Amino acid sequence: ALFIDPDGPYPRMPDVDCWDEERDAFKFNGDNPVICHPPCGPWGNMAHFSQQDPSGGPFAVSVVQRNGGVLEHPARSKLWKHLALPAPGQPPDAFGGYSVYVEQVSYGHVTRKPTWLYIVRAPLPVLKTGGQPTHAIRRTTKLNARGMRIPGCSKLERRITPAPFALLLVHIARSVEQ
Repeated sequence: ALFIDPDGPYPRMPDVDCWDEERDAFKFNGDNPVICHPPCGPWGNMAHFSQQDPSGGPFAVSVVQRNGGVLEHPARSKLWKHLALPAPGQPPDAFGGYSVYVEQVSYGHVTRKPTWLYIVRAPLPVLKTGGQPTHAIRRTTKLNARGMRIPGCSKLERRITPAPFALLLVHIARSVEQ
C-alpha cells in the first residue's frame, strides 16, 4: 500500500506492506500488486492551495499500470485528465485499466466522500451503495432532512480511509490477474 497515512487502517492489516511518507513510497520498486493513495491536493479543485508534491499521482499511476492494483483519488480528480485515464463508464485504457465511482459513506465514512478508483488487471468487485452521511466534508450551513445543521468533519476524518473501504482495496489488489 503506497502513500498511506500512518494513522489509517493499513498499518494494522496483516500482510500489507505499507509505504508512508517516512518510508518514501517513491522508493518502491517491487512487483507485487499495489493499492495507491497518492496525495490528492495537487489534483483537486483546490490545487492552487496545495503544497503537496504533485509527482506522487503520476508515479502511483505508473506503478498500478506496471504491477496491477488500484489507485484511489477524489471523484473528478484532475489526475485522470492529465494522464488520459478512463473516467468511470469509459472503455478500459491500453493497460486494461478502468475506473469506477464509489462513495465512501457506503463503507463507514462520515461524509459521502465521492471517490474514483482506477483498477488495472483486477475484476470489478461488488461495490456497496447507500449509507447516510452524518457530516459534511467542510463546515456547512446545509440542513439535513430533519432541518438540523450538518456538522463538518475533522481534518483527520477527511483524510483517513475507513477500514471497510481499505479492505475492499486490499481485496482488489489481491485479485490481480498475474
